[in-house]
Amino acid sequence: MRLRRGGRRGAPSGVGRTDGDEAAASEASSAASDERRLPARRAVVGAQRLWASARRLLTGLPLPLLAGLGLLLIGSGGVLISTVDEEQPAVERVGGNQPVNEGAVDETDLSANNSPSLARNPGDSRVLAVANRIDAPDFSCMLHVSRNAGRSWDLVKIPVPAGEEKCFAPDVAFGADGTLHVAFVTLEGNGNTPSAGWVSTLNDDGETLSEPRKALGPLSFQVRLTAHPSNPDRLYLTWLDVSDVALYSIVLPGNPIKAARSDDGGRTWSAGSRVSNSRRQRVLAPQPAIGPEGELYVLYLDVKDDRLDYEGLHDGGGGKPYDGSWELVLGRSEDGGETWSESVVEDRIVPPERFISFIPPFPSLAVDDDGRLYAAFDGLSGGDRDVLLWTLDPGDSDWGDPVRVNDTPADDETSQYLPKLSIAPDGRLDVLYYDRRADRANDTLTETSLQASFDRGESFAPRARLSERSFDSRVGFGSERGLPDLGSRLGLLSNDSRALAVWTDTRAGRPASGKQDISSGVVAVSGNDVRLGSGLRGTLRFGGLALGLIGLALVGSTVMPRVRLGRFARRR
Repeated sequence: MRLRRGGRRGAPSGVGRTDGDEAAASEASSAASDERRLPARRAVVGAQRLWASARRLLTGLPLPLLAGLGLLLIGSGGVLISTVDEEQPAVERVGGNQPVNEGAVDETDLSANNSPSLARNPGDSRVLAVANRIDAPDFSCMLHVSRNAGRSWDLVKIPVPAGEEKCFAPDVAFGADGTLHVAFVTLEGNGNTPSAGWVSTLNDDGETLSEPRKALGPLSFQVRLTAHPSNPDRLYLTWLDVSDVALYSIVLPGNPIKAARSDDGGRTWSAGSRVSNSRRQRVLAPQPAIGPEGELYVLYLDVKDDRLDYEGLHDGGGGKPYDGSWELVLGRSEDGGETWSESVVEDRIVPPERFISFIPPFPSLAVDDDGRLYAAFDGLSGGDRDVLLWTLDPGDSDWGDPVRVNDTPADDETSQYLPKLSIAPDGRLDVLYYDRRADRANDTLTETSLQASFDRGESFAPRARLSERSFDSRVGFGSERGLPDLGSRLGLLSNDSRALAVWTDTRAGRPASGKQDISSGVVAVSGNDVRLGSGLRGTLRFGGLALGLIGLALVGSTVMPRVRLGRFARRR
């Protein structure tokens, strides 16, 4: 048996000890403990002496010298951080494309499904909703819900109110409590003009919608719905309030964009306030968004003197676009939509093509958690059609020049258009758009592309192709008139590692059939830390250099007189 040091031979440790043994053991233990603590004590004493020496050294130095050394250190750190190379993030498609509407796999279903609106339940990210309009063979609307993050979709019938003919142009939004709200208009007569705007909610069974409640009057066009991110009872509707229409035509100018608010979950609505300034006579395509403080924004187009499209002087046919310019305008309300101010995002948008004023292309708007605003649209840029992004930082009033998003060669004569913005919780900005880069010969075959920015819109990672196959942009309502329509918008949702997109896809259609379907795809994002923007990087670099030079000057102004004084003393 092994014996503990200090015990009696032949007896186990701690057994049969005398008082003398205990005292000796205690002294030995104390000595051993002191021996073990000796290095730590020496280290503490050394640190104390070092700190005392440092204090004496620093205390003896002049304040300008200390300040100079501090600035030199801070400046060097800023320059060093600005030169650190960052890993290029990767954005890649995951898996194949998934059809949303069940008719996508039915060759006999020739419905023209387009203009998807995509929303996610804030309380359960697996629950998604997609609403879209149908342009042919008759005007209608659809709603699909997924409970497994988009792997499969279930059709939910949108009820047409009694006495109304058909629904059209739906939009969806989840309230802060997870309630799904659906807005749509009903059409009437041979001209298919809007008779009213309606709002319905998904019932507790998750399979049916409530009886729609009337929210808007006749001739309410381009209705959009948005929900307050923290108040479950507050919803907003924005729309174009039109006085008179004819075939392909809004007859008279002066029709305003309006906004209405509900504070009881869509049961009742305010009368509505005017968003667009009265001097803006031809405004279209309102796109709402809510900021982090509850402020309401509406981005819209002012087509100015473009009577060709607004009044339908082209008779719904294709051809050369309007040869003037449009403006992109942002309305802002800080009092729940009661009063409005505006800022001009861009006043020189070159129209890329003709359109029908009832169903125009929508710009896209997004607001991040810091209140930074992003606006996106497309226009002719240097001879071809590009996706453009404007950014307004918190506290700024000037939007500045746009950033070209698509990474195609300049002036390659292909079109990139109809962007949709989405912001991930970590601040990454995603842009989804239609892309014809693969068809330089004809500029008709289309893909969907996504590009991500990790520096708040200053630059973008290479594009990820979302659509597995190209599809024909000439397929859709209006193709027989040379003005085919892929729809007014796309859908996009982003989280920190992925993005889900939905778009109008014509791979199963032909120009003669007009068949359009809603397709979806997912991209994965790796290396997705938000990076230093070029502006911040430049600030760190040049600001660090400036601080370093100031620090060096302070050090020099303090040290050099002492050096001269020392030389003078030695000569004496």
